[in-house]
Amino acid sequence: MPSERAALLGGSITDVPGVKAGHFTEARRPTGCTVILVEQGATAGVAVRGAAPGTRETDLLDPSNTVEQVHAIMLSGGSAFGLNAAAGVVRWLEERSYGLPVGPVRVPIVPAAILFDLSVGDHRIRPDEAAGYAACEAATASPPAQGSVGAGTGATVGKLFGIERAMKGGIGTAAMRVGCITIGAIVAVNAVGDVIDPASGDIIAGALDPTGARPCGTTATLLQSGTPYSGAAGSATTIGILATDAVLTKAQCRLLAHSAHDGLARCIDPIHTIQDGDTIFAISTGEAAQGADMMALGAAAPRVVTAAVLNAVRAARAVGPSPLGAAELEMHGRAC
Repeated sequence: MPSERAALLGGSITDVPGVKAGHFTEARRPTGCTVILVEQGATAGVAVRGAAPGTRETDLLDPSNTVEQVHAIMLSGGSAFGLNAAAGVVRWLEERSYGLPVGPVRVPIVPAAILFDLSVGDHRIRPDEAAGYAACEAATASPPAQGSVGAGTGATVGKLFGIERAMKGGIGTAAMRVGCITIGAIVAVNAVGDVIDPASGDIIAGALDPTGARPCGTTATLLQSGTPYSGAAGSATTIGILATDAVLTKAQCRLLAHSAHDGLARCIDPIHTIQDGDTIFAISTGEAAQGADMMALGAAAPRVVTAAVLNAVRAARAVGPSPLGAAELEMHGRAC
């Protein structure tokens, strides 16, 4: 068990051969976007849960539809406005002749998902085409930064009582090996619910009590008092990408994306609410040149997603007027 724990808490999605990651972090207010580049093409699937998703090109990923591969996936802040960042990724890929051959052109396929961070700072500033392009320019195969960067810059968690009593979310990544196969995840954590360490049961980031001294327990508060949600409609959503170098079909990628949501359920409570549009993509680069046991991959997927979520909030820091990060709460001696 100690060796498994170490493997889960380390690594990044770029450990998967064929995957690059890049952030754009907006300097004028807490927001940004994160791109995962697979320029040569990767098979992909998606699983969308919760009642408030914001997505692009997810229908294309249905196994019954014809296009087999994507060339990048964009995660962005800015709510529905942030979907514009994907246009910058398309432009970047087109300039380099990456994309699906269609007659005389190559058409880059770039699915995307967004989270709501407009409550933090000037909502008129949000990721756009230029931001998506800049994220591509920054993309490398090196481990990406975690915490208050990219799509996780303006993320918050524990929003039962609104943004004033929420804590900082962020973006995190993790990876592990399953035999000869690598599997990794990157997750931008922006949930209505609390983030809980499943090893201890402690809330490490969540809705704060009226004094701001400690998380009060969102689910327990809901069950005990029926406290109504104080945030704006659709003001949450956790989004992420799971990647592997195994050779998978679109149907297998979709199954893997569904399994990955179990990782969110292990460490975010409540999850998949009517205010969240939780979305996870799964991509297969095929670089390992072999398939993988789907039972093993299905068991690994939730573990790397959980690790990525915990890494995200542990690395998060307050940006400007945003709420406390988990590390800052702990430094003040106020953690649960």
